[in-house]
Amino acid sequence: MSWTLGPEDLPDLARGAALLGTGGGGDPHVGRLMVQEAMREHGPVAVLDPDEVDDDAFVIPTAMMGAPTVMVEKIPRGDEAVTALRTLERLLGRRATATMPIECGGINSMIPLVVAARSGLPVVDADGMGRAFPELQMETFGVYGVPGSPMVVSGDHGETVTIDTGPDNIRMEWLARGATIRMGGAALIAEYAMSGADVKRTAIPRTLSLGLSLGRAIREAREQLRDPVSALAEALSTTIYTHLRVLFAGKVADVERRTVDGFARGRARFTSFDGTSTLRTQFQNETLIAEVDGEVAAIVPDLICVLEAESAEPITTEGLRYGQRVVVVGISTPPIMRTPEALAVFGPACFGLAEEFRPVEVVSEYHGSDRGTHSRPA
Repeated sequence: MSWTLGPEDLPDLARGAALLGTGGGGDPHVGRLMVQEAMREHGPVAVLDPDEVDDDAFVIPTAMMGAPTVMVEKIPRGDEAVTALRTLERLLGRRATATMPIECGGINSMIPLVVAARSGLPVVDADGMGRAFPELQMETFGVYGVPGSPMVVSGDHGETVTIDTGPDNIRMEWLARGATIRMGGAALIAEYAMSGADVKRTAIPRTLSLGLSLGRAIREAREQLRDPVSALAEALSTTIYTHLRVLFAGKVADVERRTVDGFARGRARFTSFDGTSTLRTQFQNETLIAEVDGEVAAIVPDLICVLEAESAEPITTEGLRYGQRVVVVGISTPPIMRTPEALAVFGPACFGLAEEFRPVEVVSEYHGSDRGTHSRPA
């Protein structure tokens, strides 16, 4: 069923979208403020259930592209994504019926809402990653046959770059990344234009409403003095994400982070509260792998989410700081993201990781660990 998203929903949505963003997808505070301002000027946004989108509808996804470390300081002007969408419409000779996120995240679940509020278009309740990934070819849209180009990259000085690489989404990413770097490290994009039938066939459904429900579950658990991580696990159990496993609880001991080639790349090390165990992670915008005492506990494309220990507020990779008290959880991805075709595009090998993908729920059972039970730090 389609529904209306208003300003009162934004704090919960930003929190839940940041959780699904696995450390990437942009700063949730910035994303929320951008939509809040657009809604203040133009009103609430209509959200379409993917099953209700006409097969012959024309959907143009919109997003922000760049390193999250840059996005914290380089706030969009606000109209760049609309410019990208309108430019792509003119190129293709067809007006969009709706826009849609390309990924989940604190900013990238929000950019299509900004576009919707400013343009009057509805937003489809779905996306092409079911989480956040750092590169444009890493989308279920492309995995299942929708070309990403032609696409438009829009900068904050009014400039646009049009890229058309036919079916080669990897080259599209490479060219768009170069344009984004030269626009200051962050830009707004419109890409993967598709029919409503393609949306139903290739998208991860209802991730906006999922983000809203997860953010609400965390908030309500805190208000009721319940464990928010347990509330999250309960909320996920009836969705296509199904499994949540607590991988680690402890403190941030060290963070190595740098902005390279348009990405935020780095590693983080965490120590348990009693000092007997260590978690190490690697990230490229998003967290890619979590190893506990040298053993893989979760790996991409499953979600690895760092949460503030008491509140379960998601912490982005650019927000990691020494001394933070955290709980790290792994969340299983939907089946559409675990097929051989999908793993060939965004599985571990695509990030240079030697380890093979094993589902987080299987790895957790194999380890026989009690990390699956959340407990408060002393």
